[in-house]
Amino acid sequence: MKAVIFDLDGVVVDTAKYHYLAWRKLAGELGFEFDISHNERLKGVSRMESLNIVLETGGVKGLTEEEKQDLADRKNRYYLQMIQGIGESEILPGIPEFIAGLKEKGYKIALGSASKSGGMILEKLKLAGVFDAIVDGNLVARAKPDPQVFVTAAEFLKIPCENCTVVEDAKAGIEAAKAGGMRCVGVGNREMLKAADIVVDSTAELKGLIEVL
Repeated sequence: MKAVIFDLDGVVVDTAKYHYLAWRKLAGELGFEFDISHNERLKGVSRMESLNIVLETGGVKGLTEEEKQDLADRKNRYYLQMIQGIGESEILPGIPEFIAGLKEKGYKIALGSASKSGGMILEKLKLAGVFDAIVDGNLVARAKPDPQVFVTAAEFLKIPCENCTVVEDAKAGIEAAKAGGMRCVGVGNREMLKAADIVVDSTAELKGLIEVL
């Protein structure tokens, strides 16, 4: 392995909670409840696909594409407001040590996130300068499980896909990594992420994998 590509939400920082709160607020305005169990279906998927899932949950039908776009934009405004105060204290456990260990071993590292706020969030976390490449939703058109975001990150690093390992917390992300011909480390639910090459329970365990990547 020569490079490690990180997902953002649930791997570097827990911005997933802010996405959930923004979707829940939108759902409430539309007259239905969107709870944490429904939110599991949104992991790793695009904003518009997430909106479709949210609307399906509430039984909302018959909207035009323009109306859907307006709702997606409204949700994004809520999300951006919520993450304004995000900072280094919200970096997930073990991530700074894992990144430092990878850099010490000479690995290249990249971000591969569907979030259009990926680069901005890394800036707020003071991590942007640590990454050799940052690929977020502003640079790719296809959402996971399509491998585009990870393949693009590998291209930016000038490293073949087969020499890259992806770190992911979502089933769609694992599928994307595999579709791109990359190894994958899953973080979280072992049953949900069983297609990964290695699964750890939390980000705090990642540093221990440096020697086996």
